[in-house]
Amino acid sequence: MLNWASRFNICCFMDNHHYQSNHHSFECLLAVGAKSIFNPCENENVSFDSFCQATEDWIFGHFNYEFGSVMEVSESGATRHSTFPVSFLFVPEIIVILNGNELKIGVAGEDHFSILEQLSSGITKAPVTLPSIHFKSVFSQSEYLDTVEQLIRHINRGDCYEINFCQEFYADNVLLDPYNLYLTLTAISPNPFSAFYRVYDDYLVCASPERFLQKKGSSVISQPIKGTSPRNFTNGLDDDFNCTALFASEKDRIENVMVVDLVRNDLSKICEPGSVKVDELFGIYTFPQVYQMISTISGILKPGMLINDILAATFPMGSMTGAPKLKVMELIGIYEKSRRGIYSGSVGYITPQKDFDFNVVIRSILYNSLNQILSYQVGGGITTNSLPEMEYEECMSKAVAIKKIFSN
Repeated sequence: MLNWASRFNICCFMDNHHYQSNHHSFECLLAVGAKSIFNPCENENVSFDSFCQATEDWIFGHFNYEFGSVMEVSESGATRHSTFPVSFLFVPEIIVILNGNELKIGVAGEDHFSILEQLSSGITKAPVTLPSIHFKSVFSQSEYLDTVEQLIRHINRGDCYEINFCQEFYADNVLLDPYNLYLTLTAISPNPFSAFYRVYDDYLVCASPERFLQKKGSSVISQPIKGTSPRNFTNGLDDDFNCTALFASEKDRIENVMVVDLVRNDLSKICEPGSVKVDELFGIYTFPQVYQMISTISGILKPGMLINDILAATFPMGSMTGAPKLKVMELIGIYEKSRRGIYSGSVGYITPQKDFDFNVVIRSILYNSLNQILSYQVGGGITTNSLPEMEYEECMSKAVAIKKIFSN
């Protein structure tokens, strides 16, 4: 499916890599081509809501971190290596849905069986070794540590409670096959919200473990991740210790519960009074490279809530900002050296019934085939209990899968 899709200049391939969850609706989704497009840079007279409401079909696409008027206060002077538009949605020409042994193909004006034949006759390529690449950081280690110290001072004087602080790594003059890059990354780090996403010259290769927001009927759920511990594959006892230590970590629990409260507050703006609840607090989940602390918050939407209403109340996600959201977004704009773009934004789909599921774009690599720039970002939540050196190490552990695939 992916090999066939990668030849289209607009495509979105989403794979849960067989993770078992009551909340997953599909094992694998593929959308290619575009019957219609919403791009606010090109469709100034068309609103997001009018595009969605006029479409009784599937919609795929993304929202950058900067999506929404709230972002006018920040990120004005930061470097930008990714050129994904602020938002981009498309109604696909062809959609393929895979669940177990069942394959569904949706296509207008073409023989479904010809698509099946193309999919079946495609060659499944094995990952090949990627070039060894040296990435440059927008921060030196000392600059990063000093900035974390400044952010802790903001917290201690009451400007905010927690802030998600990110740093970018990039490389110039890189020639590679994004399709192979996705195969290589997900072979090392198969995660439940993975995506291969292409918009013309821009590629997102995403191995995200995190859901931003899902809507099914009148129900919505959010599953923020806050709290990370590295895996240890050389010693099983040490690996078990890392898992237990994450669950017991006071710093990670504080960080997690702050985001849970932020999400509860966001959902309360659009949900029926008394319906917002925490279904799971401090859940520890195992992934190929790390353990993660994940909480689940749900609610029942008020009648008449449109998708734009829901996004306006919840985006960007609290796990990638901190609390209170507006103040920390202002600080992010001051202290981060790169525009986040699609990183810490979201990729996902909207069904014809106006249900949706969107991920959090983390553990991801961005590639622009025209400018030949390859980049990725990593970050972590800063609280009053943070130790700058430990925050730096947490960032490095989150990037370990990306570093592995470029080290030969």
